[in-house]
Amino acid sequence: MSSYTAAAKVYIVGAGPGDPDLITWKGRKLLAIADSVLYDHLANEHLLELTPKNCERIYVGKKKAVHAFPQEEICAMMIERARRGLTVVRLKGGDPFIFGRGGEEVEALADAGILFEVVPGVTSPLGIAAYSGVPLTHRDHTKVVTFVTGHDLDAIDWAKVGQSETLVIFMGIWAIRGIADAIMANGRSGNTPAIVVRWGTRPDQKTLTGSLATIADEIDKAHLKPPATVIIGEVVGLHEKLSWFEKLPLFGKKIVVTRAQDQAGELSGRLRSLGADAIELPVISIQPPEDSAPLDLAIAHLADYDWLIFTSVNGVRFFLEHLDRSPHDLRSLKAKICAIGPSTRRAIEDLHLKVDLMPAEYVAESLVAAFASEQLNGKRILLPRAAVARDVIPTELSKLGAQVDVVEAYRNVIPADAAARAQGIFSDDKKPDWITFTSSSTVDNTITAAGRDALNGVRIASIGPVTSNTVHKYGLAVDAEAKYYTLDGLIVALLEAG
Repeated sequence: MSSYTAAAKVYIVGAGPGDPDLITWKGRKLLAIADSVLYDHLANEHLLELTPKNCERIYVGKKKAVHAFPQEEICAMMIERARRGLTVVRLKGGDPFIFGRGGEEVEALADAGILFEVVPGVTSPLGIAAYSGVPLTHRDHTKVVTFVTGHDLDAIDWAKVGQSETLVIFMGIWAIRGIADAIMANGRSGNTPAIVVRWGTRPDQKTLTGSLATIADEIDKAHLKPPATVIIGEVVGLHEKLSWFEKLPLFGKKIVVTRAQDQAGELSGRLRSLGADAIELPVISIQPPEDSAPLDLAIAHLADYDWLIFTSVNGVRFFLEHLDRSPHDLRSLKAKICAIGPSTRRAIEDLHLKVDLMPAEYVAESLVAAFASEQLNGKRILLPRAAVARDVIPTELSKLGAQVDVVEAYRNVIPADAAARAQGIFSDDKKPDWITFTSSSTVDNTITAAGRDALNGVRIASIGPVTSNTVHKYGLAVDAEAKYYTLDGLIVALLEAG
């Protein structure tokens, strides 16, 4: 061990088989504190969202025969960063010690006197077993499993290895014809069930089944490319019965989520749980108001208001942030509270405040109708909201005799990288199946960032009629509209549209 005491630690972390939710809890925690992440082709890029904003992210490739950096340079990069005192995460697909060259990297770190730790991950066969209905062991079929790499056909004793009850072949689809011939030449029946799985556990998972004698032909016919894993054995016969992942209702659908980056995760996560490939395109960045003086003045006179209306979670959040920075607190609040939507209601109730009024439908018109039974003549109402919003609420409540003070609590701006991200998402060779809009701002900002023509051929799902009207303004059709103007309603609309 080196005497260099200032060196930080390098963590060799298994990213799992593809589904970002399958990384270990420890792996997630380490990504959250990383100064530098070196990640492979097989590590899901969604995992980089777990890293700090200022974290260095370096793609080091590791595709077959196409490496962004050679192995020696990857090791040198880890060592150099650790010696600078950085916390380094080497993020590797699957498990680092199952055909992942993790052993070589750890040896290099040990030789350099660098502190290291290995965090195991779910290796691809375990992911395939779970997501493809192929249990690697089964009391009625097999008690022996063999893992083997297939990239060097002549280096393996197929007479011995090929007789394993369940045989898992990593990196072997280019050589599978020769491998199958070698196994059959040594006595294994060509009728033995076989399956190949590409991108296991991901929304673009693809499976092909056949037999030991036919699986190479099936791969050729489908033009299947790496990364893929081949499993041979009687347990493969359970695939059709036990498969569940590819039967999820949104499996394989590419669905764009346009919410703000810090709010997209809820919808994206739920779409992924239904099998979709949720592609995040944040077209909104929630920023403080350009001029906070009107909001600060309203907070200074908070006790004078009879009603406080919140139309979004962001309105609650920014109102409270300004309140916290003021000389006042919630004890100044004497008003009744109105909220649009269950999410806004939950944000208020999280503050241990009661919601006195919530409209039946989560749009401005319904809120105005809910106030029809209230005596508003001479009442003062505070409405903290986005910089640009419809004027239905203040206009109609003023007609009922109320004095409505509308103050800018936050503003929606287009993120600087939205146009570049949109260009990649809407390229002609890989257009998504759906795009979801959760507000008029998401529609306007998407058109600004991507252009109207980018949405040609993409189905549109809207959270409600107000958002749909904005879609129609651009001459676009809405293919699914939520009946209930919530994320739940939006997901139900997607499921019903198919």
